[in-house]
Amino acid sequence: MIDKPFLNKETEGTNKEMVLSKQEMLDFGYQIVDTIVEHFETQHLKAPVSVSTRKEMDSVFLEEAPENPMNAIEVLEFVKEKVLSETTNVAHPKFFSFVPSPSNFISAMSDSLATGFNIFSGGWSASAAASELEIVCINWLLQLFNFPVKRGGGIFTSGGSMANLTALVTARREKLGENFENGTIYMSDQTHSSNIKAIRIIGLKKEQVRIIPTDLEFKMSLNKLRNAIAKDKLMGLKPFCIIANAGTTNTGSVDNLFEISKICKAEKIWLHVDAAYGGGAILSTKGALALKGIEKANSITIDPHKWFYQPYEIGCLLVRNHKWLSNTFTEKPEYLKDIEGNQSEINFYDYGIQLTRRFRALKFYMSIKTFGLKAFREAVTYNIELAEKTEALIRKSKDWEIVSPANLAIINFRYNPVDTDYKEDELDRINQAISQRISNQKSAMLVTTVLQNQIVLRMCLINPRTTINSIKETLKLCQTFAIEIAKIS
Repeated sequence: MIDKPFLNKETEGTNKEMVLSKQEMLDFGYQIVDTIVEHFETQHLKAPVSVSTRKEMDSVFLEEAPENPMNAIEVLEFVKEKVLSETTNVAHPKFFSFVPSPSNFISAMSDSLATGFNIFSGGWSASAAASELEIVCINWLLQLFNFPVKRGGGIFTSGGSMANLTALVTARREKLGENFENGTIYMSDQTHSSNIKAIRIIGLKKEQVRIIPTDLEFKMSLNKLRNAIAKDKLMGLKPFCIIANAGTTNTGSVDNLFEISKICKAEKIWLHVDAAYGGGAILSTKGALALKGIEKANSITIDPHKWFYQPYEIGCLLVRNHKWLSNTFTEKPEYLKDIEGNQSEINFYDYGIQLTRRFRALKFYMSIKTFGLKAFREAVTYNIELAEKTEALIRKSKDWEIVSPANLAIINFRYNPVDTDYKEDELDRINQAISQRISNQKSAMLVTTVLQNQIVLRMCLINPRTTINSIKETLKLCQTFAIEIAKIS
């Protein structure tokens, strides 16, 4: 028991109020590990949904910062009871919404090591081994995506949003230099909102953004893209970047990367592929086929805390030429001159926005080394096939219709019985109510999205712990709620 947390009488010349004894650290650490292990063992038994109001949370947590210490184990017990139990369980087998993050125990513990040693992963001189491991992991990813390893490069980021921002800053500098007032950028109506934020941050105006409509498969229309580029060139503008999707959040759709790459080559336009969701599919045979052409990109965003089963936070940007990053982000302040190193010793603060960086590569490295790529390939393949089985299951019902078929483990469907003639607004109301009831019951997380002006139910099935029985149980519940809602509509 830690009676006086942070007190270590044996430590001389230090702030004794913020130091634990060895035994106190062991006692506290064991409880932390026990808590995490218990979570991994029982997360499938917990509710996947947690919903609380601000008023409810204020009543539990709102207080002045305490001046005096309290027992560390008591603090931990409070956190376990009031914080950890009141969070949405994104690794639950029935968490079907947004993009689940299944994670794995090796990576979770690796993150604890990186944090415990408080490793600065910005510059080579401060942490050569950490920098080397990031280089190694980036090289693994470059090889997976058939990018040049010697000339290519990349950087781990906090997530896909930061990776997209880093890519667009780089594209703007490489293609437009310091004068970017006439630059135009192209993306589809299914492109992730992080790209819109990134465009705003890098100083482009709304008038410089072209939103290209998608076809019935939710892929960017090539003809409309070509027309938009031609029109902008005739207006004296400078098309400089196309953001293509490799796995949209809504439907898992992949733009025609090969054809878009040909447009970019002919027009001398930067091709950025946002594969934050779908990039991990490269590990499977079907996924690699769907991503054909991604190797032609200038830059790729991937999100290992999605389909590489890593805990938050770890995103990644890959580029065909590492000099694009260093040319964009290198600064030489006086306080860093003594630790520049030689050209082969990469300082990752010269490859991105952050100077101070946590050691994100460690969890990726240790999990790949521990499980091997084969395990990740099998998990991704299982996810893709599970979505296809789900589609086949839904198509056998006369009460449900597929709006967007299984695509990189995402499927969209809605309640629309073949023997009824509901109006569209009635169908929207029924399907929205189904989602609400599922969430209120807290047995699954299944929210809606909007496709072709229709409210639909969306399942994202990238959790390898999700089974076909998990899906059947949820669909049965949807059916029950649908019938009840339809009766009172």
